[in-house]
Amino acid sequence: MPANAEEPALPRGELLGHVAFALRTALEAVGHNTLRAGLTSLGILFGVASVIAMLAIGRGAEQEILQQMRLLGSNNVIVVPIVEQKEAQLKDNNSGPKKNKKTFTPGLTYADAQAIREVIPEVEATSAEVVLNTVITREGRNRSGKLVGVDTSYFRLMNLAIADGQQFNADQFQHGRAVAIIGHGVRTRFFTTEDPVGKTIKVGNNWLTVIGVLEDRQVNAENAQRLGIRDANMDVYTPVPTLLLRYRNRAMVTEKEIAAAAQGRFVIMGGDQSAPTDPEKDAEKRNMNQLDRIIIKVAEARYVPSVADITQRMLARRHNTVVDFEVSVPELLLKQEERTRTIFNVVLGAIASISLIVGGIGIMNIMLASVLERIREIGVRRAVGATQRDILAQFLTEAVLISVAGGVAGVLVGGALSYGIEHFAGIKTIVSVVSVVVAFGVSFAVGLGFGIVPAYRAALKDPVECLRYE
Repeated sequence: MPANAEEPALPRGELLGHVAFALRTALEAVGHNTLRAGLTSLGILFGVASVIAMLAIGRGAEQEILQQMRLLGSNNVIVVPIVEQKEAQLKDNNSGPKKNKKTFTPGLTYADAQAIREVIPEVEATSAEVVLNTVITREGRNRSGKLVGVDTSYFRLMNLAIADGQQFNADQFQHGRAVAIIGHGVRTRFFTTEDPVGKTIKVGNNWLTVIGVLEDRQVNAENAQRLGIRDANMDVYTPVPTLLLRYRNRAMVTEKEIAAAAQGRFVIMGGDQSAPTDPEKDAEKRNMNQLDRIIIKVAEARYVPSVADITQRMLARRHNTVVDFEVSVPELLLKQEERTRTIFNVVLGAIASISLIVGGIGIMNIMLASVLERIREIGVRRAVGATQRDILAQFLTEAVLISVAGGVAGVLVGGALSYGIEHFAGIKTIVSVVSVVVAFGVSFAVGLGFGIVPAYRAALKDPVECLRYE
C-alpha cells in the first residue's frame, strides 16, 4: 500500500506534533553518526559556498558596472588624441615626392567638437576638455593640481553634481571670464573655515573667482586608471575659452616656444623649463593638440555605434586622413566586461551545480545504507504503532537535516570565500540576503529531492520482514 494512501490527512496540530517528533528522531540519528553525516554534507557545503560566492561576485560586478557607467556617463562616445606617433617613409624605389610627402593635420581642435555637434543629428551635446598641470595657491599654501577647461554641458555629461554655487553661464563662457568650479578636495584644503563661493583662488599665474563647488565623489584608483578618468575632487574647472585665452592654446605656437624648441626645451603656460623628468608633464608638453578629449552625448543608446563610426570617418576627413585620434565607446567596453564576468559566473554556477548534484547523490547513498542498517528499527517502530507516513517523515527529515546543515556551513564558508576574493583578488563582492535565502532553499531542495527515494523505500518495508531481518 502506498505511503500516502494509508490514512487521511492529519489536523494541523497533530501534523506539527508529527513533524516535531520526526525532527527529534532525525537529530538523534544524526547525533549517533556525526562523522558520517559531516562527511556526507561536505558536497552540499562546497556547492552552497560556490553559490554564495557566485552570487556575491555577480552582485558586486553589477554594482561596479553601474558605478562605472555613472562615472563615464551613459550613451557617451569619447574622442582622444594620439599624442605621439611613429612615422617612417616607405622603402620603395618607385615612390615619388608626392608619396613621401607628409600630410598636415591640425590635431584635435575645438572646431572638431563644434562640427560634431552641428553635423551629426543624433548627437545631443558635446563637451571639449583641456587639461593642464598647474599649481593651486591660496593664503600661503600651494598644491599641484589640474586645471580643466570644459564646456557648459560637461558636468551633465559626466554626472558631476554641483553641491554649492552654480554652473558656468553663457556670458562667462562666451567672454572667457576668470571663473572656476572647484572639486570637493580643493575646497577642504584651501577653504577650511569659509564658504569658497565668491572667493578667489590662484591657479597658475591667474586668479579665478570660485562660482561653484562639486559634490564629493570617491573614485577607486584602479578604476580611474582603467577607465581613463581623473579624481574630480582635486580638479579646478574653468570654461574652455578662459583656459585657451588666459593660459595656453596649444593650437597657437608663439615665438618664445619656437625659440625654446630650437634649444631643446619645452614651454608651458608662459614659462620655460629644462627637460622634464615627470612622464605626465613630459606627455603634456609634447601634446600639440588643442583639446585633450571630446565627450559626445548620444540621444539614444541604439545610435551609439553608428555615431562612433560617423565620428571616426568625419574626423578622418577633417584631419586629412591622418589617424591622430582614437574613438571609443565606454558603454560597449563595459558591456563586454560585463559579458566576460557573466561567462565567469556561468562557469562558477556550473561547478556549484555539479557539487550540489554530487552532494545530493552522497546523501542518497548514505540514506540508502542507513535504511539497510536500521531495518530492525523500522520493524520495531511499525510494530509499536508507527505508520508509513511516520517512517517516511523520519528518514526524509534526516536527509533534509544533513543537507541543511551543509547549507548553513556553506553559507559561512561562502561568506568567508567572498571576503577573501575581494581582499586578495581585488574583485568586488556583495553577499546579499537574497543569496543566503537562495542557498538555504537550494540545500533544502537537494535534501528533499535526493532523500525522498530512500525515505519512500524505508516506508514501504514490511514490518514482519523487518522484525525477522538479521
